Amino acid sequence: MSSSIPAWVDRDAFPFRSRFLEMAPGRRLHYVDEGEGDTLLFVHGTPTWSFEWRHCIRALSPTHRCVAVDHLGFGLSDRPYDFDYAPESHASVLREFVDRLNLHDVTLVVHDYGGPIGLPLVLARPTVVRRLVLLNTWMWSFADDPGMVRRGKIAGGRVGRLLYRYANFSLRVLMPSVYADTQKLTARIYHQYLTPFRDLDSRERVLWPLARAILGSSAYYDSLWRERDRLRDVPALIIWGTKDSAFRPSLLERWHQALPHAAVVELPVGHWPHEEAPDDVARTMQSFLDPEPNDASRAIPVGSR
Repeated sequence: MSSSIPAWVDRDAFPFRSRFLEMAPGRRLHYVDEGEGDTLLFVHGTPTWSFEWRHCIRALSPTHRCVAVDHLGFGLSDRPYDFDYAPESHASVLREFVDRLNLHDVTLVVHDYGGPIGLPLVLARPTVVRRLVLLNTWMWSFADDPGMVRRGKIAGGRVGRLLYRYANFSLRVLMPSVYADTQKLTARIYHQYLTPFRDLDSRERVLWPLARAILGSSAYYDSLWRERDRLRDVPALIIWGTKDSAFRPSLLERWHQALPHAAVVELPVGHWPHEEAPDDVARTMQSFLDPEPNDASRAIPVGSR
């Protein structure tokens, strides 16, 4: 194992070889690249890292190449001081990462902030992305959503900044609150998410900018949403945790309207379907990626629309 891997990483749960790509001095990205075959590119949100995709990687790497990257500031990637940690900046880094690895014909798998960070790849590199898998994510402004505006104002304001810095609000409060079954967030798993943000500075400098961006990056989200018709013809699978207290069913309905041909699978879990129902998610993805010939029903498993 590389000496660069800290001792806190659970190598039983996350046994994959850690790789690093230096984007610029002090901007080294950590990623895993497992298996062979058609490429799956996994893009995480906040406050997690590539660890959240471990079940999918285990299940799908025997038949696919699974690439999962940690955004700058997250997981095992560098945490530069001269980076603003806004979603549009993360999106720019991800595009460069894809170019540097010469990824093509990928299935893009996004969750949470992975949407506004990863989906611009479809718009900027239309020949790169072949299929989409969306899990509890979005790509539009929340200006017309009173509940999200209210939460965004609190989280992105002065009080939110203090809560993120001193109370580790994102991890200690928000993360468990959006699980349907908090017993699935075991102490061992929780440790993998808490440990990268033990210090006050990292919470304020890396996590809080994404809280501020809920409303602060509205113009960016609007620019993406105006291009949504360019996603319409990309084969897509939507896996949605219907007990997500943060991302209500109205978000799923908006995706359904934007991507009317997408397969939609609803699971009675929270914000991280791949943590709470990993077998169901992996099985659903496998069916979407490799449906049996002449058996269209396998592409839309039980529990779907």
